[in-house]
Amino acid sequence: MKVNGIECIKCKGRLLCGMPCKILKSYNRKTKTLLSIKEKSFNGISPPGLFVSWNSYPKVEIAPVSSSSFIKGIEVFDEPEKWFGFDSEKIISMRESLIQSRRKINVFSALSPSRELSLIQESVMSSKSLDVSVELNKISFQKISFDALALPSGPKGELKKFSLNENPKIPKKVDYITSDTDLISTQGLNELYSSDISVNSLQKILSAGLLGLKKKRKLVPTRWSITAVDDTISKNLIEKIKYFRETDVIQLFESSFLDNHFFILFIPGYWSFEQLEAWKPESVWMQGETKIMADSELFKGRKNYASDVSGAYYAARLAVCEFLSEKKRQAKVIVFREIGKSYDQPLGVWVIRETMRNALKQKPLRFFDLDLALKFLSSKLTVELKLYLNESKVLNDLKQKKISDYF
Repeated sequence: MKVNGIECIKCKGRLLCGMPCKILKSYNRKTKTLLSIKEKSFNGISPPGLFVSWNSYPKVEIAPVSSSSFIKGIEVFDEPEKWFGFDSEKIISMRESLIQSRRKINVFSALSPSRELSLIQESVMSSKSLDVSVELNKISFQKISFDALALPSGPKGELKKFSLNENPKIPKKVDYITSDTDLISTQGLNELYSSDISVNSLQKILSAGLLGLKKKRKLVPTRWSITAVDDTISKNLIEKIKYFRETDVIQLFESSFLDNHFFILFIPGYWSFEQLEAWKPESVWMQGETKIMADSELFKGRKNYASDVSGAYYAARLAVCEFLSEKKRQAKVIVFREIGKSYDQPLGVWVIRETMRNALKQKPLRFFDLDLALKFLSSKLTVELKLYLNESKVLNDLKQKKISDYF
């Protein structure tokens, strides 16, 4: 596989080449936080957090996340919904202060969890930070590592024992869905989301093996649960959106964060969605000429994974669906994303979701002519619009003969 070529942009660390990802590994760095663990055990605090690995599936590593010291406001260290506007160093410094206490486990252990796994599951459901006790065999990795989908992860230890020093405060709806019902995971996710449980919390609850039919429950790797939650919730919203009235005007939203620049175009019409991404030279996955990746769906939806844009597609689609659901409208939506060289460390797809959410809170520009909207958009983009249009299935589906007149 060509390093930093178009294949790497498609893969984004999913190891499709069959080898360890040299790009992700190159970003790993020693933590600035010196661990104050003189003994192999500590009393600390968990945001709460959880990580489940995906290598060697179905034998994975499960890791409750906690700090070895008591940090005020630690909840925000594992709540990316509150990170918009933070610089990358602030995000990394928060994450590197959290220790992943890892243990090998079979994903099917969730069918009949041990006492310790039950405690980890209880901690994940908590709505507030928790006092915990952790005993480690050793600190195995004193670096912070990065992932295209998941949050950066701090130092890692080999877990010997995990316990709670207080009872977790579990929302009634979470307790009911995970304990007293026997719903398939998609139903459980949608019911919890409708009860204002955050997307980040849903991802952890799914990873911990707390959702699904009780006879079929299993742990879900974190990177899989992230996309599964974004996909499941947005699909449910789309089925409702398709019955709403079409928007009556073209709208253009804009937002930027961490050298990720988004322009979101809403066009009157039946539901469809497309994400066009321009990866510039020296951005995370790219060195050389700019590459544009694209994935889309028309009214009937898509049946396969959005392999070119990957997890970012589902994170962006969720933000769009939340907006349309709130407005009770449907539209053809095209997301233009430009990734600059300053976005030089992958921080997870939450960056896409939260930047999109921020954009859709702003007042849009309105147009009554698509050609005019595209001409204005062309003046804002740093990559030639014609390159995007060559990849756009949604605009081609509109069969607007005048779209290319200005280019």
